[in-house]
Amino acid sequence: MDRMELVKKIARVLDDKKAIDIKALEITELTIVADAFVIANGTSNTHVKSLANEVEYELSQIGIEPNHIEGKATGWILLDYGSVVIHIFLSDSREYYNLERLWADAKEIDLSDVITEDE
Repeated sequence: MDRMELVKKIARVLDDKKAIDIKALEITELTIVADAFVIANGTSNTHVKSLANEVEYELSQIGIEPNHIEGKATGWILLDYGSVVIHIFLSDSREYYNLERLWADAKEIDLSDVITEDE
């Protein structure tokens, strides 16, 4: 599975579990940390954990395991899949850390073909 397919698979899983404000940023030209970030919000600590668990489960079903996971007890869970790093936040934490502003030079990846519009 190439990087873009992985990003879209992750976005689809998050969308299916009702994640809020899902964004993906192409950061290949900006850092060696990863090639893309997928960022999303959950509505509660329980929702954030369930989103992270679902992504981990769905990717493990196709043989993709995380390199590292951080923050399972906080309002920000990070799942590192090498070329793609997933950030799942509570909305207050997302506003505080504001990764979209921090990585403002990154190109946003169009996810309109895999996620539904917010109601």
